[in-house]
Amino acid sequence: MAEKRMARKARAEPDFLQFNDLGCETIGGKVIFATDEWFAPARNLLKREPPQFIASAFTEFGKWMDGWETRRKRTPGHDWCIIQLGVPGLIHGFDVDTSFFTGNHSPYISIQAGCLDQEPPFTLEGDRTGMAASDSQMAAVAKLGSEVWPELVSVSQLQPGYSDCCHNYFKVSFSGRVTHLRLNMYPDGGIARLRVYGVGQRDWSSVSTNQDVDLVALTNGGVCLGYSDAHFGHPRNMIGLGRAANMADGWETARRLDRPKKLQADQRGILQVPGWEWAVFRLGHPGLISSVEVDTNHFKGNFPDSCKIEACTLTPEEEAQCISSRWDSGKWRVLVPPQKLRPHHIHHYGKAELKLSHPITHVRLIITPDGGISRLRLWGRPTPFAATLANKKWTMSKL
Repeated sequence: MAEKRMARKARAEPDFLQFNDLGCETIGGKVIFATDEWFAPARNLLKREPPQFIASAFTEFGKWMDGWETRRKRTPGHDWCIIQLGVPGLIHGFDVDTSFFTGNHSPYISIQAGCLDQEPPFTLEGDRTGMAASDSQMAAVAKLGSEVWPELVSVSQLQPGYSDCCHNYFKVSFSGRVTHLRLNMYPDGGIARLRVYGVGQRDWSSVSTNQDVDLVALTNGGVCLGYSDAHFGHPRNMIGLGRAANMADGWETARRLDRPKKLQADQRGILQVPGWEWAVFRLGHPGLISSVEVDTNHFKGNFPDSCKIEACTLTPEEEAQCISSRWDSGKWRVLVPPQKLRPHHIHHYGKAELKLSHPITHVRLIITPDGGISRLRLWGRPTPFAATLANKKWTMSKL
């Protein structure tokens, strides 16, 4: 089930992989129904950690697998599950990961989406290995009518879980807000992980313009749109929930190779080096920033020496141009000037440090020369679109 084979040439990764995983269990994603979970429970689909394979691991029901695996179906129908997203929003793509399912992967899948006003009054609890849906569970889930939800991914073939083909990518063109997914396996088998890449959508009509919110948080619709390097950790981790669990739950770059052989600092103690790394974010809503937090939690021997934050106001058309130019734009203005950083510490920057007093839509975090940041918080008040963009057209849901 996990034998090796010769690697093929790696495929180019789709652009949507830089967005947030809206279904991850760490932000509240959960499986609330599954037809069958004989070999491995469906909740494994939403684990943050990459799948693993332990050759000697078995349970009383068969081979232990780090994913969702159903029994070999001997009755009419097919297996499926319902997933409640941790953050509702717009979905731009999926990674259906079959890692290590090499003789037992699901041959085909499809994915449907629903937008529910209320959470269904049922869920799955505990370890459900060796279990299947009861008649009462089947009756309860039938009330959702999930079989007629819009189809985001039509019936598509999956590749087996060898390292060179286990990531099955599906780009999505669907403009509706999604709260729940129905993942169909045809007819049965195993899937290691389901990554749901998209942008969160918040109902801003309920947020007061006098209320400070973290405008870049993934729960509020913040999204990473570009970066220079993500060798050890993706920049999107910085806008996740709470404080980082470990270094892997932050942004960390490789060590820059253009650092001087002997380092020198200015009068403020900031290193004078030629290179830097950067990450760009679009705010979930245009707003006026009142305070900033840069958290180097867990980064004790690999924190950046200093950071700077730039900001700008862009229309969707201008954003597209910046993406094409890899954000080499003259529109950036300094929001927070260079600041010396400390290891394993939350740095707070308020009115004394902030240099902009008008609303913004995008920020660029620059670290020098390299290293890791666990969280970035941009506290501020949402502003009306017209006031922010001075009559420029802006569509929050467009990427």
